[in-house]
Amino acid sequence: MTETKQNSARAKEGKYLTFALGHEEYGLEILGVREIIKLMEITYVPKVPAYVKGVINLRGKVIPVIDLRLKFGLEQADYTKETCIIVLNVSSTLMGIIVDKVCEVLDIAQDNIEPPPSFGERATADFITGMGKVGERVKILLDIEKILAEDVGSVMKLSA
Repeated sequence: MTETKQNSARAKEGKYLTFALGHEEYGLEILGVREIIKLMEITYVPKVPAYVKGVINLRGKVIPVIDLRLKFGLEQADYTKETCIIVLNVSSTLMGIIVDKVCEVLDIAQDNIEPPPSFGERATADFITGMGKVGERVKILLDIEKILAEDVGSVMKLSA
């Protein structure tokens, strides 16, 4: 990857919505977040990947919902009262991601953001834009567009 591409993919200072999947905390730029809703009835759609849980009807709009735990290859977990759906605007398409819980909105300064670590040539984590240092904790900052890019085309058919 060229230096320019690495820099353009790097996290910028700003406000991040943080959420948990298991014991790890992640952050998304707040600008892409449309709203946070409690878990609601999801209509199953056949012949989609297991991480695509189906669609919801949110105020008349059909929105595809992805379980981010499964998308990341984590073990399925029981949904709790803290489990929620973050509705995002991804490439002009509304999509929902299921997370274990939403934590907080943080303002992370540029000097508290480290570039993502290298995981070697065979491992790819190009969806990680940086590591946000918050006190003694680290938040994994994500590029949701890259995470969901391959799904946008297929889920657009679900919401059409």
